[in-house]
Amino acid sequence: MLARVTGNPFLAPSPLPFAFPDFDAIREEHFLPAFAAGMAEQRAEVDAITADPGPASFENTIVALERSGATLERVSNVFFTLVSSCSTPGIREIEAEVAPQLAAHADAITLDPVLFARIEALFAARHDLDLDAESLRLLERRHRDAVRAGARLAPDEQGRLRELNAELSALSTEFGARLLAGANAAAVLVDDPAQLDGLPADTVSAAARAAADRGHEGAHLLTLVLPTGQPALASLTDRGLRERLHRASTGRGLGGEHDTRDLVLRLAALRAERARLLGHPHHASWAVETATAGTVEAIDAMLGKLAPVAAANARAEAEELSDAAGFPVEAWDRAFYAERVRRERFDLDTASLRPYFELERVLHDGVFHAAGRLYGLRVTERHDLPVHHPDVRVFDVFDENGQLGLFVADLYARDSKRGGAWMNSFVAQSHLLGSRPVVLNTLNIAKPADGEPTLLTVDNVRTLFHEFGHALHGLFSDVRYPTFSGTSVPRDFVEYPSQVNEMWLEDPQVLAHYARHHETGEPLAAEVVERLARARRFGEGFATTEYLAAALLDQAWHRLTPDVEIDDVERFEADALAAAGVVEPTAPPRYRTTYFNHVFGGGYSAAYYSYIWSEVLDADTVEWFTENGGLRRENGEAFRRELLSRGGAVDPMEAYRAFRGRDPELAPLLTRRGLTG
Repeated sequence: MLARVTGNPFLAPSPLPFAFPDFDAIREEHFLPAFAAGMAEQRAEVDAITADPGPASFENTIVALERSGATLERVSNVFFTLVSSCSTPGIREIEAEVAPQLAAHADAITLDPVLFARIEALFAARHDLDLDAESLRLLERRHRDAVRAGARLAPDEQGRLRELNAELSALSTEFGARLLAGANAAAVLVDDPAQLDGLPADTVSAAARAAADRGHEGAHLLTLVLPTGQPALASLTDRGLRERLHRASTGRGLGGEHDTRDLVLRLAALRAERARLLGHPHHASWAVETATAGTVEAIDAMLGKLAPVAAANARAEAEELSDAAGFPVEAWDRAFYAERVRRERFDLDTASLRPYFELERVLHDGVFHAAGRLYGLRVTERHDLPVHHPDVRVFDVFDENGQLGLFVADLYARDSKRGGAWMNSFVAQSHLLGSRPVVLNTLNIAKPADGEPTLLTVDNVRTLFHEFGHALHGLFSDVRYPTFSGTSVPRDFVEYPSQVNEMWLEDPQVLAHYARHHETGEPLAAEVVERLARARRFGEGFATTEYLAAALLDQAWHRLTPDVEIDDVERFEADALAAAGVVEPTAPPRYRTTYFNHVFGGGYSAAYYSYIWSEVLDADTVEWFTENGGLRRENGEAFRRELLSRGGAVDPMEAYRAFRGRDPELAPLLTRRGLTG
């Protein structure tokens, strides 16, 4: 009734299939009223739980909590998708206003003493409640999360905790906003097209389009991707422009109106204070407690084993590149000369492979084809649903039992989208709520000029497979409770299924199906495929070192205790990298502190180590697939049944052991990354 009166599309379930958001009806002015209504609705639902005069039961407390907040979930899923991919001044203003409100709302529920008393009573009696395994896990999860969030703190401590959470939310929001604005401002404008020598024609065309979109007709604009390394550095012959582009990338957040250093210092200090309040020595200790790693010591053991070998390999690689260049290479030279050495050593020019990786063929005949062979999926595009941007596409996903859900793809870069690639959901699967999944992959592929094909780099192709691995995790979810749906697993486990899905891009059967010249249809030659596989291992010292430098930097910021004051971000960063033994001038961190959005603007604080932690499982699983015949339905069904469908409803490492038959082993990762020496 309220939706009909106010015209707000969020205040009633969407009338579209799968509860797909009605973007034709959604306007910016709907968000604040919908957030307010959603928070009030959930607060009333929680009040009804706590006002129940009867004793607490699993149904009237835990299940009732799972059912609460439907309106807030609808508006949040849409709004934060737009924050990341279609940001506007209006959206950013709303985010700044609503972020601390949402933090306060979450605290009001989690720290409600009457609600927690009911949860604690159920937890104490949990073994007498005759709950099934998933229900028992949910009760234990709700209790654990409440305790970790401060439910046992004294009232004055909870008051301070609420202040910290509200400020942290506001600061993270501001970090993301400044970084997006700073990245756009730092894009490199090139007036002389001769400086673009070496870039593929479609990349030059995309740069011309980007410049024109910003009012610089006749010029070219090299926009920045999120990591330190910019793709154009591998091709540009103009060393001066390479240096300019590199310095634009590494200078983000350092000075000017988009400086992020004050936010970093405040975020680190507040996280440290909150961790102590919650009984931990530092934020990293608090963050890892619920991860599969379990302790910071386990993280240190892994990173400490990898870092020295990776750094030594990176230094050896830099010397080799300097010999090839005839002078000591700098950070902005590495990618260019690595590509030259790769071309000479493996007779492989990766830029020349792009005509074989046309987007539509990669997507349909590669990514979707592999999922069809492995899991029996059928993916078909539909055009009847409203979307949040003209570039966005929607697909029906079927398996042998019918339709699983919807897959949404937003693949092209734009100024209003933050860098990187990610998966999220508009609707999460849940048998309790009767909901089926609507999952979204967002990438940042350079958009070509109208009428030109979208030709991908090998890294683009890998990202497509990777993100669809996350999508499969969401689409295959088969759980009762929304808390456990899809990718709702520990941060250092969530990358595992997506990393496994990368293996199919180089599988000979899959590659032969999609790697065809976009004009002639000629398949990529078998010997080129072999060289591509060998060449992938070239430069692993650098790749591992730049990643480890970022992971170790994240840990350094989040091992700070409240009594330590840092006043110089750059000096702290330099000291932390030196102490970790990962200083190699040609291999700067994949993210420097001032543009490390994963940990200061996103959800990976003290958890960026997760990618390589998950890669241990990934490499071990790739070995299992290889031993068991690779791309077979039986293999896919086993992986789906034991891992992809279970979400957070089971302990992730128990799920891994059920699939693999043992604990993971490190050796396959060391071999893959060339770290056995």
